[in-house]
Amino acid sequence: MNRILVVFAAAFAALTQVSCSHAPNPNVAADVNGHAITYAELEKIFQQTQQPDERSNEDQIQSAKLELLNTMITSEIIKQRAERLGLTAVDADVDAEFNKMKAPYTKEQFEARLVEKKMTADDLKTQIRHDLTINKLINKEITSHVSITDADVAAAFAANKAAFNHPEAQIRIAQILVTPNPDPNVRNLKNSKAQNEKQAKEKIEDIAARLQRGEDFGMLAQNYSEDPNSAANGGDMGPIPLSNLDKVSPELKRLVLSMQPGVVSPPIPTQYGFQILKVISREPAGQRELNDPRVQQEIRDTLINRKTQLLQAAFYEVARNEAKVQNYLARSIVQSSSK
Repeated sequence: MNRILVVFAAAFAALTQVSCSHAPNPNVAADVNGHAITYAELEKIFQQTQQPDERSNEDQIQSAKLELLNTMITSEIIKQRAERLGLTAVDADVDAEFNKMKAPYTKEQFEARLVEKKMTADDLKTQIRHDLTINKLINKEITSHVSITDADVAAAFAANKAAFNHPEAQIRIAQILVTPNPDPNVRNLKNSKAQNEKQAKEKIEDIAARLQRGEDFGMLAQNYSEDPNSAANGGDMGPIPLSNLDKVSPELKRLVLSMQPGVVSPPIPTQYGFQILKVISREPAGQRELNDPRVQQEIRDTLINRKTQLLQAAFYEVARNEAKVQNYLARSIVQSSSK
């Protein structure tokens, strides 16, 4: 028995020596298929997107950085896959999007916005290229594979016919919500959460500018909205009886009732933070039938969004399982807790 223990100890010592000789670079927070994500990169994006307020303690900051790093790891995995498929965004597309972002501002205002976000113009172009590249991959690998048949629409209507029988007139609204207090239950696609009032205001203004440039409301809601109940549905809150609007402020009720379908509101301050609303449709009271084109489109949009969300979540998970990832920040946190 003693001999076995001696052999085991010797083997363990040898393994320890090997692992020490291949110790990770202290500047690297994670390795993704041989690509290093440095602590400097992590800190830079953390300062740009998730800077905590003064009340945050060290554990909260480390937790936020770990969550951000996991998002960066997944993003890097997806970007690498896009590059292998030759889907990297070209300079012309990056420049076009960059110019769109500059258009609503004067030169001085745009530079001030970059300073606020602790970014340079090159930083922004890098982010744009990254986002466009991933969008091209999503369109090729996910969106192009989503198909909803007339039979699917009919089956969904038959299973939910009662939901299309409205005892009173209704309005269907979508929202993008940004709050200064991050909710752990929020799971938007970008894992984007404002950490304080200043960040919330900047974030909602950026989203409003992107909507003005013509970006899709539903996709922005999926990527950035902090409403755990509607973000996954592209911000769609479903049909709301008009009588329910009596529960909101008179100003908000007047705004909603004045908006025509397809119209998007400016950012609205609320007790929860900021929101942007979009009126999807207005519906009279009574039973709506499947032969109503609006019913068909509503069901089709819901089914497409649902399937897209499922495919994207599964695609990301498979891609992550196939990748070789070392999260050194996570490892260091575990090791430090045992000391």
